[in-house]
Amino acid sequence: MANQLFARKPIKLILEEMAGENRLRRVLGPVTLSSLGIGAIIGTGIFVLTGVAAHDKTGPALMLSYVVAGVTCIFAALCYAEFAAMVPVAGSAYTYAYATLGELFAWIIGWDLILEYAVGSATVAHGWSHYFQNFIGLFGMHIPAVLRSAPFDYDPHTGVLAPNGHIVDLPAVVVALGVTVILVKGIKESANFNTAMVILKLAIVLFVIFAGIPHVNPANWRPFAPFGMGGISFFGHTLMGQTGKGGEPLGMMAGAATIFFAYIGFDSVSTHAEEAKNPQRDVPIGILSSLLICTVLYIAVSAVITGMVPYDKIDIDAPIPSAFASVGMPWAQFLISLGALAGITSVLLVLMLSQPRVMLAMARDGLVPREFFSAVHEKFRTPWKSSMLTGGFVALLGGFLPLRILAELVNIGTLLAFVIVCGAVLILRKTHPELPRPFRCPMVPVVPVLGILSCLVLMFSLPAENWWRLVIWLLIGFVIYFGYGRHHSVMRRLQP
Repeated sequence: MANQLFARKPIKLILEEMAGENRLRRVLGPVTLSSLGIGAIIGTGIFVLTGVAAHDKTGPALMLSYVVAGVTCIFAALCYAEFAAMVPVAGSAYTYAYATLGELFAWIIGWDLILEYAVGSATVAHGWSHYFQNFIGLFGMHIPAVLRSAPFDYDPHTGVLAPNGHIVDLPAVVVALGVTVILVKGIKESANFNTAMVILKLAIVLFVIFAGIPHVNPANWRPFAPFGMGGISFFGHTLMGQTGKGGEPLGMMAGAATIFFAYIGFDSVSTHAEEAKNPQRDVPIGILSSLLICTVLYIAVSAVITGMVPYDKIDIDAPIPSAFASVGMPWAQFLISLGALAGITSVLLVLMLSQPRVMLAMARDGLVPREFFSAVHEKFRTPWKSSMLTGGFVALLGGFLPLRILAELVNIGTLLAFVIVCGAVLILRKTHPELPRPFRCPMVPVVPVLGILSCLVLMFSLPAENWWRLVIWLLIGFVIYFGYGRHHSVMRRLQP
């Protein structure tokens, strides 16, 4: 049994599996892949988290929080790029872990990616619903109150779920199902739709930056770090920096852990390696270019918003439209709300696009039912059954669970995936130095080690309850693996 748990999947076998009827169509170039990365990253971070983090945790030092989170992601991105160029198949970090760390670690990270993509999608669907209701409110239209949000709300201080009189978050359900239809239709159609959304939201983000610069008052940047530059904690105990009324860490580093959600998605580019025209070149370009572009834009927007409005006066629900209204530009609210809708829609599309491809890779290995999750549509060449299941799951979570519970699950799962990928690069350089690497992560072992350490610092700076939720999620995954996956594993049949 132990041999199977740590059995590594030969890279030669991984590449051979791309042949045959279950192959995905290679239609994505570097521009489209970069667009998918930008589509996944820019959205919730700029339009929602900027206000919350600046108001509650960092003040103007939010600019440095984005730098810290961005640098952490760059370390992980360089490791992702090396693997994606070596093993250009669906599955992302799951496939990389299988080739280097063995089946059990592959299952852990595959199950972890479900947490990232599916639960992250539900979180984004909530954000879309909030902005959609604000947008139609500009025209005097409103959704019935009972259909505006999930039927329960969560109080983080008491840990209690309380009914709020609502029935379902109907817009979140509708957008999840609508995106599912686009995803089933085809990767090319999905990518084209995403590109249109990306162009629109980039135009809006650039408008925010350049239209806001003349209204920046440098006095609003003082004090630059009202909560300090710290915020590092360990299982809920603050080690460096201030502590809030609820016991949560405050400061620039705490802000970096909070806004890390804003960067979730760049790794989704690697899940589409099997659909890239020239994955050895195009996937690394897509990963790194999308991450660098978004980091620069995040820093610029946070500088503008905290310069336009004192940090303690920022509207945490709609920080950007409110900032422009405060300087006599209320007409900008329409443009910004439209851009926010486009931005959040493209994030939702890319996250939901990535989830079925991870399940496809796991199904090829027999860890989940092959007949269902590896089924590729004869005409559209998409994993249509798992796309429909993902859409239904996201709609269910987005419609009935409160935003706080969903959002807090995602950051820690993504950071764990990054730790494993960085570690896998170190292992594969030792165990298989002879393998061709079209893209090589620079400064190994320095970059992977820094990636592991920086991700762990942010993981420990999250509230302690996130660790318990991660443990529960992993235990559920172990039940499925030992109950089904281990017995149906392809590697088990190949072992002597």
